[in-house]
Amino acid sequence: MSMPDLSDWLETPLGHYLLDWERRAIDRTVADIFGYNAVQIGLPDIDLLQANRMPFRFNCSRDGGAAVRAQAFELPFATASIDLVLLPHVLEFSSDPHGVLREVERVLVPEGSVVLSGLNPLSLWGVRKALARAEGAFPWRGHYRSSMRIKDWMKLLGLEVVGLESGCHLPAVGTDAWLQRWSFMDRAGPRWWPVLGAAYVMHGVKRVQGMRLIMPQWRERKASAKRLSTVAQRNGETRKTH
Repeated sequence: MSMPDLSDWLETPLGHYLLDWERRAIDRTVADIFGYNAVQIGLPDIDLLQANRMPFRFNCSRDGGAAVRAQAFELPFATASIDLVLLPHVLEFSSDPHGVLREVERVLVPEGSVVLSGLNPLSLWGVRKALARAEGAFPWRGHYRSSMRIKDWMKLLGLEVVGLESGCHLPAVGTDAWLQRWSFMDRAGPRWWPVLGAAYVMHGVKRVQGMRLIMPQWRERKASAKRLSTVAQRNGETRKTH
């Protein structure tokens, strides 16, 4: 019997709880990211880009029903060709998480976005993971990394973190009944222990040194038009006096 993968685990009550929170957080993040091409890497059976409005959105995965089949650390996309890359739990289950982020930075256009979700080792789920076997079931077999560590990795690649949301404060219980009993922690957690949520969604932007957006100088244009108008009026008055 083959071991269930992450997609199978997300069908469990605890998996549904995690996915529901992440879907809402990702929707809020990607809704206002604009461009032409958006790719979701991993979880090909779950569309997490539905709130984004880019004309071309697709999934890339090494297996399943993905539009593009590839490893996350060997993306078959041209350099600076993608406006948004979504990484749902890719880093903690990848054999080369640094390579994944390097590939993401390579394929992103300047000012392009990467949105990723991860599991926090400094949480009740982190405690549950510490008690599990290294090669146990999903999601406890992954390598959890704090948002601060991921932020440091992204900074080294020129990816500036512009948004971070944390959630899922319940303990890792296995039934809907127990999730309901502990639901008060989700109401109190964001206020009293926000950084101890089991999951986080991070938004990074690719910054290119020496590059800046040139915005229209509306005020200068209005001032120039006013000066020209004044000069024209004065020239008209001069011609009349002569």
